[in-house]
Amino acid sequence: PQAHPTKEDTMKLKELLHGLDVLELHADETLDITGVHYDSRQVMRGGLFVAISGFQTDGHKYIPKAAENGAACIVCEKKPEMQIPYVLVSDARAALAVLGANWFGHPADDMRVIGITGTNGKTTSTYLLKHVLEQTLGAKVGLIGTIQNMIGDEILHTERTTPESFELQKLFADMRDAGCTHVIMEVSSHALVLHRADQIRFSAAVFTNLTEDHLDFHKTMDAYCDAKAMLFRRCETGAVNVDDAYAKRIMEQADCRLLTYSAQGNPASLMAEHVELFSDRVEFDAVYQNKRASVTLGIPGIFSVYNALGVIAAALALNIPLQKIADALRTAQSVKGRVEVVPTPGKDYTVLIDYSHTPDSLENILKAVRGFCTGRVIAVFGCGGDRDPYKRPVMGKIAAELSDLAIVTSDNPRTEDPYKILRQILAGMQDTETPYEVIESRVSAIGRAMELARKNDVIVLCGKGHETYQEIGHEKYHLDEREVVASYLEAKA
Repeated sequence: PQAHPTKEDTMKLKELLHGLDVLELHADETLDITGVHYDSRQVMRGGLFVAISGFQTDGHKYIPKAAENGAACIVCEKKPEMQIPYVLVSDARAALAVLGANWFGHPADDMRVIGITGTNGKTTSTYLLKHVLEQTLGAKVGLIGTIQNMIGDEILHTERTTPESFELQKLFADMRDAGCTHVIMEVSSHALVLHRADQIRFSAAVFTNLTEDHLDFHKTMDAYCDAKAMLFRRCETGAVNVDDAYAKRIMEQADCRLLTYSAQGNPASLMAEHVELFSDRVEFDAVYQNKRASVTLGIPGIFSVYNALGVIAAALALNIPLQKIADALRTAQSVKGRVEVVPTPGKDYTVLIDYSHTPDSLENILKAVRGFCTGRVIAVFGCGGDRDPYKRPVMGKIAAELSDLAIVTSDNPRTEDPYKILRQILAGMQDTETPYEVIESRVSAIGRAMELARKNDVIVLCGKGHETYQEIGHEKYHLDEREVVASYLEAKA
């Protein structure tokens, strides 16, 4: 592996700027740079400060603070108002990605990187693919995702789906130095648009599906789709779910070899045939280039078939034989917060936790549960604040149509009035005959669902998934639904 700077090392400005589209250079290229920062508070003597025009604040305002902390040079989009060496660029976010790759010695180039994008299924798919690569290749695999980042079996904390570009390059360097040969990452649309995933060449990329989400950022579904499509212009092989309505638009913009998959009989490279859905698993035949393998995955629901197909397609792109992939999937475990069964000792009903926080994922989980539930389906759900408000009545309508009893509650209200969010959800439930209750307190809502549950019922706690907190205002308060269920049972006992 290539050596890369540590905190004690320096790098010449000229080396750091390699490959960067510089508009104006007003600095000595032989400057020794001690570190790269986009937070002025972290700048140390001899550091390079990157002034990013953000959504909350403009980094250019903090150039004086960076200078006070000892910055040797500034990378900026607007000329500084004070005397300081600077490098003028058209896009500071894009520049940060180049600087990060140069600082850490382009670590992604030393590993095979697989990106997974789409609205739903990304997290489960990354874990399944990690398991497949470990089982079939004996590989040490890095994982970058929503729940956590991992280097082999070591778990690292994560704040967002895809880290800022500089942190991402550091993560790649840590993975490379720990001996990882492969990295699997969830690639969000934000990450692609905001240059976080720049400077990475993907060996393979998977498109799972596209449904309404993040429209507060992208504004239209086409713009959201086009953001996802960027991934398929920087990978060698793209695996695309052709059963999705946006597959054609993705493929039209792709600049890579395409490997398509389908579970609905649409013409594709990889097909799922003889699909059978059970309460604890899915079974199907995977057919690829006249080869057939029997697949069993211990996670229920038709979406599990799609997740498995995307994983199989990615592994095929890495030249792993179909039968070996199928054998590995047989031993794969479910992921925390994704169709997770919560222990309810002594009770004759089931409680599931699922991160279904979009209309499509809510529909998927409720339909999946309907497929095996012999009692009633009880949905406990809400919608997040400071996010797309248009999906709220849509989710209300879906819950009313697909559950036998719905309890509408808070998700992460953030800075919005929780009751306003509840009213917007209820707008989609007005014409339903499905009984529903509104209980703003999520803990109370879960307790009420368990109080009402009868034999063979399935309670689905939708929206929180792996999260162990509730975000109210700008604060995160501890809330683990597994603990809430256990506490309720203990209190009743």
